[in-house]
Amino acid sequence: MVEVFGQQALVSMIVHIMVFGITFWALQALQFEKFLRKNRVAQARLLYILLTIAIGSIVSNFLIDYYVWTQQLPFYFELIRFL
Repeated sequence: MVEVFGQQALVSMIVHIMVFGITFWALQALQFEKFLRKNRVAQARLLYILLTIAIGSIVSNFLIDYYVWTQQLPFYFELIRFL
């Protein structure tokens, strides 16, 4: 039982890091310079990081939830079989 929690924690960490990297890469396609004030480089970088974390968290939480649901789905069918 404890191993399952450890495995889920490891999978969650890996998914979060991978999705953050993909989100960071995808956000580079946008031209944020048009929306930001001039000479605000530090603030622009912080905004970029915060957007990456926000979007990445939403996507990775969805993927992790979906993974957990697929792991729990066989229990539903076992319950129906007993009824």
